[in-house]
Amino acid sequence: MRYIREGDKGDNVLRLQQRLQELGFSPGDLDGDFGPSTKAALMAYQQSEGLLVDGVAGPRTQTALGLTDNPALESVIEQVTVTVVSRMFPVTPTGNIKRYLPYVLNGLEERALHDKPMVLMALATIRAETEGFVPIDEGLSKYNTSPNGHPFDLYDYRRDIGNRGPDDGARYKGRGFIQLTGRDNYRRHGEAIGLGTRLLDSPELANEPTIAANLLASFLADKERAIKEALNGGYLSLARRLVNGGSHGFSNFEDAYRIGDGLIT
Repeated sequence: MRYIREGDKGDNVLRLQQRLQELGFSPGDLDGDFGPSTKAALMAYQQSEGLLVDGVAGPRTQTALGLTDNPALESVIEQVTVTVVSRMFPVTPTGNIKRYLPYVLNGLEERALHDKPMVLMALATIRAETEGFVPIDEGLSKYNTSPNGHPFDLYDYRRDIGNRGPDDGARYKGRGFIQLTGRDNYRRHGEAIGLGTRLLDSPELANEPTIAANLLASFLADKERAIKEALNGGYLSLARRLVNGGSHGFSNFEDAYRIGDGLIT
């Protein structure tokens, strides 16, 4: 589906303007010219309807307006080749990318996270969390283990992620492509990908390739709107914090995102 954005002209723009006018969001002159007034009216409509406020009439906005019945976002998955991802992961063994990339792309496709911003977000997140492009266990660090404590004791009583005490920290430590952490996340996203309570009972499953890829997609889908708002504003650090809660791995995240942005159209 064709996106309609500022600078476009023609019948598609005119139909957009007419529909906005009908709904009470005046774009000014109905002239088929997508200028600042049309963009402002469109953004007001998007805000009203709880859509991503980007001033672009993409598939979801056009569907809400009644201009199409196909809300599917444009997929860039076919562009995401091993060669492209290898350039985004310059120190990663190509064999790892060949092995695990299909799992990641399948997980994104299943949740319709196949548009450019979310594909780049997923890949950049993997580079920040596990640069080897392999689902892994979180390692010990000063951020999760106290100087004289048992492994991951600083997670044991993290109520914000649902942990209840020893040994929840170690049991529900970061795992997978996204480093899923905490009892609540294992429960919530395990259920979201169809595992029921299996992930709570066997958290090590989070490193199984298909499950790891589906958990990555589920976590990103849960924050898709906020992530896209951050990315549209150019706030890569905010997009990273929405996933990680901090700035860990941001330099790798930013590098991968910007490389990919120049390779994927």
